[in-house]
Formats: sequence, C-alpha cells, structure tokens
Amino acid sequence: MTDMAFPPAKPSFGNRLFHLFIRLLMVLYTTVLRLVTWLGPRTRSPGSEGYEVLLTGTFYSQNWINAHLRPLAKSQRCARVWVVSTFKIDPVDKVVLVSPPAALVRWFGAVPARLLTFLWIGVRRRPHLVGGFHLLFNGMFALLLARLTGARSLYFCVGGEAEILDGGIASENRLFERLKTPDAVVERQLRRVTRQFDLIVTMGTRARSFFQANGNTGRIEVVSGGLDAHRFVPGRTSAEFDLVFVGRLAPIKRVDLFLECVRELRRDWPGIRAAVVGDGAVRASLEAFAGELGVADAVLFVGGQPDVVSWLQRSRVFVLTSDSESLSLSLIEAMLCGLPAVVSRVGDLPDLVQDGVNGFLVTERSGAAFAAGVSALLQEPARYRAMADAARLSAQRHELPNCVRRWDDILGEHAWSPPGRAVADRAPERPVAGRK
Repeated sequence: MTDMAFPPAKPSFGNRLFHLFIRLLMVLYTTVLRLVTWLGPRTRSPGSEGYEVLLTGTFYSQNWINAHLRPLAKSQRCARVWVVSTFKIDPVDKVVLVSPPAALVRWFGAVPARLLTFLWIGVRRRPHLVGGFHLLFNGMFALLLARLTGARSLYFCVGGEAEILDGGIASENRLFERLKTPDAVVERQLRRVTRQFDLIVTMGTRARSFFQANGNTGRIEVVSGGLDAHRFVPGRTSAEFDLVFVGRLAPIKRVDLFLECVRELRRDWPGIRAAVVGDGAVRASLEAFAGELGVADAVLFVGGQPDVVSWLQRSRVFVLTSDSESLSLSLIEAMLCGLPAVVSRVGDLPDLVQDGVNGFLVTERSGAAFAAGVSALLQEPARYRAMADAARLSAQRHELPNCVRRWDDILGEHAWSPPGRAVADRAPERPVAGRK
C-alpha cells in the first residue's frame, strides 16, 4: 500500500512556486516577530498566585487532554489554564475552555477562528505563559502573542523533530505537507523560529537532543504526560484481541504495516484477532487494504472510542508501526495496562520500550518484522508474563503525580532568567550532528 508513506516526487513548476510561497511566508512571519519583539513589553513574572497560562492546539481525545493539561493545572505554581479549542473538553479543575464563536468559525473556518480567539484572549487576559501544541501553526502563533503581551513563550513539541525536518512536510500540517519535497531553506527558517521560545516541552529525550544540537538556548524540558495509573490497569478477563493499534488513522502511522503484520501472523496463527482503535482520513483505504490482504475478518476497525482503556484491557500486545513518533501516550496507556509493546525504533519510543525486556523495537519497515516480535510474545507464555509485568513497571514513572512534580520544578521560583525583553535570535545556527 504505497500511498501510506511519503513517496519521493519530482517537483513540478507549480510545486517550485509553492516552495517559494512558503519561504516568503516564513520571511514575513520572522519579520513580524522581530518587529513585535522590538516594540512589545518586557517579560512579566507572576505574583504569589502563580502562572496564568494560555494554550491552544488541535486535540484528538479527552485522554490526551487529561495527560497534558491536568498535570500542568495541578501544579502549585499554576493559577489557571485557559485553553482555546474547538474540541469539547470535559471539566478539569483550573482549566477553562474557550471556544471560538460559531459565527467566527462560519466566516473564517475553524483554525483561523481559533487563532483569532486565542489572540483576543491573550490581549485581554495578559497571561504569564502562552503556548501552543505543535509548531505549525499553534506554536508560531503563540510565540508572536507572547512577545506582543509580555508573556513567556511555550512550544509543546508533541510530534518530535518531524515538525521541523525537511521543512515540516511530515508535520501533518495541511499547508506545509503540500511542499511534498524537502525544503532545506524552510527547515532552516523553522529551526531559527524554535530558538526564540523561552520553553520547549518535548515528549522524550531524542527530541530534546535535537533542539539542544540545534543551538536552542532557552529551556528544553521532557514532559511526556501524566496518566492515572489507577484507571489504566491490566484486564481481569481473557484477551479477546491478540494485538491492538490505538491512534489516529493518518499516513505517518503506517497502519498498512500493522495489517501486513496480521497477515504474516495468520500463517502460523489462523485464529489471530486484531483491533484498530481510532479514526482518520485513511480509514476507508485501510479497510479496503485489509480486504486485499485477506485479513478483513481478522481485523476489527472500531473507530474513535471514548473508553480506550477497555480495548487495551481486552488485548494482549500493543503494536505501533509509525514512521515518526514522539513518546506516544497510547503506548504509555497500553503498557500501564500490562501490554508488552512491539513498536518502530523511531523518535522517542526507545525512551520507554527496552528491546527484549518490556517489548520489542523494530528497525525493519515490514509487516514480517513486526510479526516476528508479536509471535515471540504469543508463543512463550512465561516470557509474555515477565514482559507484561516489566511493561507496567516501566510505564508507572509517567503517573500523574510524577508529572505534576515536573511542572512544579519547571514553573519554580528560580526556574527562569530575570524578566526582560526577549532577544530576537538567541544563538547562531549550527549543524545538527547525527541526523537521520
């Protein structure tokens, strides 16, 4: 199923023009950023009541929101978190949801309406910390707003280095994906932008190393998210599914490899059962591909589910086949439920999965390679039990209280340099060693 990856393409004349457009757009953005930095107020620090935080992002599930927003809101140094989003958020203590007016959405579209509302709330509330999830465009807009209002800027890098490399063509931003081919100029522009943030929060250590090598002199912290270990617990009944995938059905997730893995396993395990939990733009093509592989009767596509934990508890092995990934929350949830994991050796996943200890890291991009790891777990019950116990133990360091303490440290009294006007460019660019 070749359309699931990002195939190389020879740039057409129209594509070259689009590359030029994006480059000019980035020049316009950085020019405005420098102007706002020069004219904007000095950075303000919070009083004894703590930080007023303003965030925006594209959210996909309540679990994801709970894992990232609840620990921040629970911090003793956080007074309130304002979240501008079109996603309905269940009540969370100290988290205030602001939805764009329906008329604004009709007139401008969901994303522009959300960013305009974000701007209005920022100017009106004047928070101490302004941030966005993903660089394009939430993080970039948050940086501008922070400079405009005298706040500190925060970038949640939830997609890892893929948000910057090759000009963001694998960032899942609809505009930058249209570049189709790598653009070194746009990549350099994005690298310079990331050096402007006061704080970058990554999901794992590989992304942190990327920014450190990039010359970022602001703070870079690893906060993978905090989960309720009392909720994500192993199931108490026999498993209905041998393997499970949980996530958005997007090309970068490479669910086609998951389906090929099921086909390979079926040769030795005719009764194999698999579940795909999640929805997305490529769901129809994936279901068709399952039919082409002859595994449609073995794979259940259940769509997005509000209660992911029940699907994990009914499964035996968690499989994640992504081409690029930060430290996946779905992976942490699965391992808390006692599922050994068979995952791609990419991004921040090795932070949690120890090959042969609590799961397997797969380098080869083939269904057969993933099937080999799953088969090793299914055919050795004693090994499976040991790795299941190790998986839960490893994931427990991502429990909610641990994450709250991380935010207490990050927002601590002596965590920041003295207030002042932000510097237009913090450090000269230098090459990133060991890029793959």
